[in-house]
Amino acid sequence: MVVRPTIACVVPCHNEEAAVGKVVRDLRAALPEADIYVYDNASTDRTVEVAREAGAIVREEPRKGKGNVIRRAFADVDADALLIIDGDDTYDASRARDMVNLLFEGPYDQVVGARRETVSGAYRAGHTVGNKLLTGAVRSLFGNDVTDMLSGYRVFSRRFVKSFPALSREFETETEMTVHALHLRLPTAEAVVDYRVRPDGSESKLRTCRDGWRILRLILDLARRERPSLVHTVIAALLALVSVVLGIPVITDFIRTGTVPRFPTAILAAAIMTIATLVLLVGYILESVMYMRQEQLRLVHLAYPAPHPSPPHTGRETDADPVPVRKAAGRS
Repeated sequence: MVVRPTIACVVPCHNEEAAVGKVVRDLRAALPEADIYVYDNASTDRTVEVAREAGAIVREEPRKGKGNVIRRAFADVDADALLIIDGDDTYDASRARDMVNLLFEGPYDQVVGARRETVSGAYRAGHTVGNKLLTGAVRSLFGNDVTDMLSGYRVFSRRFVKSFPALSREFETETEMTVHALHLRLPTAEAVVDYRVRPDGSESKLRTCRDGWRILRLILDLARRERPSLVHTVIAALLALVSVVLGIPVITDFIRTGTVPRFPTAILAAAIMTIATLVLLVGYILESVMYMRQEQLRLVHLAYPAPHPSPPHTGRETDADPVPVRKAAGRS
């Protein structure tokens, strides 16, 4: 008897009664064998009732924030392939079969739905520029194998899900997922998917400036945690530069007169250079700790088998085939 891989879909929702029913029905049509979970995130409308009527398994996460939903879902749901998609019907849920098939065929640990705007205005003002800037920052710090870091349409292998710490609370969770894959060099592919405007009656929960700032803070925090030697080297270099600027006049006076008339400045310059040295040493110590943490995550990842090379079944073929933009994620 052939045991087919299990598939689960997770749909985070907060006040999405106008869209969640269609998302669930589209997922059911594309993946009839999948378990579809709608995680209600403190909705005050009829999201729960609409999701149940559409045939979804409804669970609740009372703590506000998409990151909290992902943390709960990744802990609760067990499947060979786990798909996440926003409940606002902006992503083409009919492409779910293509993305799941791509995950199994790779096999990959993550397939990202790289968004393609099909209707003018699908992206809110400022989102396109912000996405490019934040994605560029991640590419510079962690690796070039990402084109749409903030996509909320993804498929994961079991071993990705069970090795992902899920520490974020809100919309920065996609950034955390991307950096996790890049840092562990997990095999990743991208599939181009259509992105459209929200349906009438549905309101975006994103706040461009606030969420952009939270994501930027997370990137800086992840850089501090995942690339401590780089961050501490930059800080140490800046401190050393300040020390040199302060110390040059003191050294010049000593060479010219044989005395140190600016004694407090000399002490300050020496103290700052000492701090710079300590910062650099701490960076290298944290780098060793980071490598040990990375080894532990890698061992957790390897404790689970790779996605089965054969998809459950092909299902209904679509006109547009998934396009893997990148085959592997991570720094060399």
